Amino acid sequence: MASPPTPLRIGSRGSPLALAQAYMAKAALAAAHGWDDEAIAIVPVRTTGDRVQDRPLAEIGGKALWTKELDRALIEGDIDIAVHSMKDVETIRPAEIVIAAMLERADMRDRLIGAESIDALPQGARIGTSSPRRAAQLLSLRPDLAIETLRGNVATRLAAVESGTVDATLLAAAGLDRLGHHDIGAPIPIETLLPAAQQGAIGIETLGGRGDMRALLEAIDHGATHRCVAAERAFLEALGADCHSPVAALAQEEGGRTRLRGQLLTNDGGETVADTVEAPADAADEAARDLADALLERANPALRALFAG
Repeated sequence: MASPPTPLRIGSRGSPLALAQAYMAKAALAAAHGWDDEAIAIVPVRTTGDRVQDRPLAEIGGKALWTKELDRALIEGDIDIAVHSMKDVETIRPAEIVIAAMLERADMRDRLIGAESIDALPQGARIGTSSPRRAAQLLSLRPDLAIETLRGNVATRLAAVESGTVDATLLAAAGLDRLGHHDIGAPIPIETLLPAAQQGAIGIETLGGRGDMRALLEAIDHGATHRCVAAERAFLEALGADCHSPVAALAQEEGGRTRLRGQLLTNDGGETVADTVEAPADAADEAARDLADALLERANPALRALFAG
């Protein structure tokens, strides 16, 4: 296929990981449509989440800090599509914007940096994380651990462990792999730490009215990933979960059926409720909402209060 009349503009955050993911989307589009390198331009967009690094996201506006500037660039026509780590994308999106495609999902697990396993962490080890989910899960397994707020890009968080600022941290395996850090950290089994909903998935958004972009993106959409992530998003939406909510979820599709695991925790890890549902792949969203309702019903008032569902 010939190149578009003007370069297709991909909007991305400017962090090394975000740019690596934008280049993955660029490569997929170029391969699918037979375009040369000049057919697609990467447009870095600086977000509030990138500028403010000294406080947890939940204190300064939540996941929208990663998306609002890219949303504005899409709506104002400065970019044609936007590439996101899906776990950074809030469940309620602007009406004008659609998630048009997802690349095939990568490793969903977390990796522990600083020790070979959670059991191997020293008594009272200082764990750097700004994720309520990771903090609650770790405290549920090891109440002796001390959680310290740690934000920043992958390099910043790796450096914090290297310098001894913290004893250990957790990072997404997919992000490490995309930056070439294949051998860094110890993978934590999903059965030990259920990942964040949407972890490992890259989503590509455009304006709902851009039929031309939606048609181009359809060629690189990985259907199973898209369906599984949609189920996880339905689970989060039914819970009313936000950046303050310690919640984990993972949907996996096989043989036309979807298996969805979900977990809710109190911030101190003192209480947790979890369960699994299976459903036909085309009914996974409904099953996800049912799972959310069932977990909320089983939760005590303190846990239920962390969710608005």
